[in-house]
Amino acid sequence: MRKFRFRAVRTAFAAAMMMASPAVMPAYAQSNPGPASVADLAEGLLDAVVNISTSQNIDSDRAQPRMQAPDGSPFQDFFDEFFQDRDGEGPRNRKVSSLGSGFVIDAEEGIIVTNNHVIDGADDIEVNFADGSKLKAELIGADSKTDLAVLKVEPVRPLTEVPLGKSDTMRIGDWVMAIGNPFGLGGTVTVGIISARGRDINSGPYDNFIQTDAAINRGNSGGPLFNMNGEVIGINTAIISPSGGSIGIGFAVPTELALNVINQLREFGETRRGWLGVRIQPVTDDIAESLGMDDAKGALVAGVIRGGPVDDGSIEAGDVIIRFDGKEVEEMRDLPRVVAESPVGKAVDVVVIRKGEERTVKVTLGRLEDGEQADAGETGDDGGTDLPEPLTTVEVLGMTLAELTDASRLEFAITEDVEGVVITEVDPDSAAAEKRIEPGDVIVEIAQETVSTPQDVSDRIAALRQDGRRNALLMLAGRTGELRFVTVRMD
Repeated sequence: MRKFRFRAVRTAFAAAMMMASPAVMPAYAQSNPGPASVADLAEGLLDAVVNISTSQNIDSDRAQPRMQAPDGSPFQDFFDEFFQDRDGEGPRNRKVSSLGSGFVIDAEEGIIVTNNHVIDGADDIEVNFADGSKLKAELIGADSKTDLAVLKVEPVRPLTEVPLGKSDTMRIGDWVMAIGNPFGLGGTVTVGIISARGRDINSGPYDNFIQTDAAINRGNSGGPLFNMNGEVIGINTAIISPSGGSIGIGFAVPTELALNVINQLREFGETRRGWLGVRIQPVTDDIAESLGMDDAKGALVAGVIRGGPVDDGSIEAGDVIIRFDGKEVEEMRDLPRVVAESPVGKAVDVVVIRKGEERTVKVTLGRLEDGEQADAGETGDDGGTDLPEPLTTVEVLGMTLAELTDASRLEFAITEDVEGVVITEVDPDSAAAEKRIEPGDVIVEIAQETVSTPQDVSDRIAALRQDGRRNALLMLAGRTGELRFVTVRMD
């Protein structure tokens, strides 16, 4: 009886829900929860996706220690004889292989895109196509900063290529499809959505990854991430995986970043990125307040590279770059990317905030690859004036300050091109210690005003307090001249 009654209640409840569901079901739930099938889409794309196998010859004896028996051991003669025989064979090489994925973007020229880490250090690169054919590949160029590489094969039959789409039009929640070579299994199709955009995973200076939950595993590296129109909108590059397999967190280089790199590698065999010649750091809330800014945005210039494109005074340490060539710089990491994507030699407008005022300066970009040879520790301030003998020290904000003399340079190993007021002691319980200020650091500016004596620092702090400021913005130089900005509480 109970069983019957339960069935009757359950049947009545189900009927009531079916009648009520059109009225209570959310609008978004009435739409199709996903693509009915991607079979037709995948069928037209599989032939353009390739498996890439590489091999590298390494010396198997390299870094291999020679075993030693304990003193007096009866086995020492055995070890000596064994390694003597091995040593007489000469160096032995062994071949290490790896697998990855790639895709054809130019069928006529035989151009294939993959990840740099798939082919890095390889002596031989072989491309395996969906029909089972294999071709040797030549490396046209690679870029470690974006983890991209371009290969070329000589086609013996017509190849299938795929177009590069616009990743900047993709939205979080859009459906995507990945094709690759997971664990060396061959062409494998997975489907998911875009989980997030603009991810920074600290893998390089231009991180701007698309995050997806489409299953991506080892061997998928270099494979394409497609939109539902069959266009490549990302190159699968990395996963987060404690177990080594997919947990639904994969990352792809967006085509908006990759396209310029691919074109440069095809044309020049290398990248030719724009270079501004500045060192930057984030604009924190404290720094924004110290500079009188309403919002914490932009990139704070911590130093200007000597001999760089803006070593003419057009941009100064302490400037906050908020717009570059018409593009907004919302946070620090935006600037390196937009600069790198700009052509070498291009004259651009840069909008900066300098001492509370917005200014527009015109700069001509250099080439990053040339600038990387410059000494990053050098700035545009030559200095070189004779300094007086030590004066009375001053204690400010938990720091003991003294004039920078030959004796203090020697004591703290401070280079000759550093100018300012040296910090000789820091109270471990002070706000300065919280910001990791250490003895040997040199105060160059306070609130964007140059200081050269301890009294200058004390006067600037007093003036800031009188103005109602809660934080003091300090430009500090390291012992070899590296600049950074910190804010120190004055309460």
